[in-house]
Amino acid sequence: MESVTKNRQSPAALRAMVERAYGGGRVPVGEGWATELGHGWFNVAYRVLLRDGAEVVVKIAPPSEVEVMTYERGAMAVELRMLDLLRTHTSVPVPVVHFADRSRELCDADYFFMPYIDGDNLGVVAKQLPAAACDSLMEQVGAFNREINSLRGGAFGPLDGPGDPSWRRVFTGMVEDVLADGERRGVDLGWDYDTVRTVVDVHAGSLDEVTEPRLVEWDLWAGNVLVRDGKIVGVIDHERAFYGDPLIESGFAGTQMESFGFPVPFMRGYGHPELTGTERVRRRLYCLHLMLIMVIETVYRGHTDSRQFDWARIRLDESMALLGRTRR
Repeated sequence: MESVTKNRQSPAALRAMVERAYGGGRVPVGEGWATELGHGWFNVAYRVLLRDGAEVVVKIAPPSEVEVMTYERGAMAVELRMLDLLRTHTSVPVPVVHFADRSRELCDADYFFMPYIDGDNLGVVAKQLPAAACDSLMEQVGAFNREINSLRGGAFGPLDGPGDPSWRRVFTGMVEDVLADGERRGVDLGWDYDTVRTVVDVHAGSLDEVTEPRLVEWDLWAGNVLVRDGKIVGVIDHERAFYGDPLIESGFAGTQMESFGFPVPFMRGYGHPELTGTERVRRRLYCLHLMLIMVIETVYRGHTDSRQFDWARIRLDESMALLGRTRR
């Protein structure tokens, strides 16, 4: 996916970054040693063949002058913290960070190196797999997601604070940040912004049921899962993590909106029963929040292709309808 947030670097800059990370003796020579990985939507990542034959990936944050959405600020620091948490406290297969540089001396953004994971992107190959094989992999996603959510935080909100004891305040604040981002850039939601605020406020009482902060991945969908031989070998892209309600996880979206796929294998792997009435309301709020992001981010990322915007606008209408508000 093309985006103005992708901070592409010259071969000379990439060589300097490799030298800082691994030393001069491993800097690539010749041509063809760096290949951009194309599945990401936010950061740019390169697959790099080092001089000794090892394959690594360098992930680079957006350029400092590019405006990102409020919740995306400092995303790479969040990812580095999340990778440490997952490696230390879970069995979720995540890459080791070889080297991270936040000095901004070699390029205008943070970056880090990690090993290249030899696996297929589940979001790409899922439709080519037998149904049973795909279901098995989604069960594994569910099990790993439950393990992530088993980690407790001291408060709701960012991984490194400041936190809040109220999930209601945190989540409604997240929605307000997204709406403010949209208003600032004049994004057409197809809905009056204050109407959206009213819908969220009407149903916000359902959020009070959540009293224990849990580690939330939030972006654990098929496109961030690498598989090989019927097993998950890597989970990538952890920059959106926070402490919140596990029900906000991507795998639960399909319980309320068919566009997000069949949720049963994920639910089975997670071990989650059918949602209660209050849980359904919360999940619908989370769908609305996600659809707001997917509409508004297209403007921030400078998309020239309108497909995501058009798709998300329709889904935004659906999520509003799920919360009782339809167009007259």
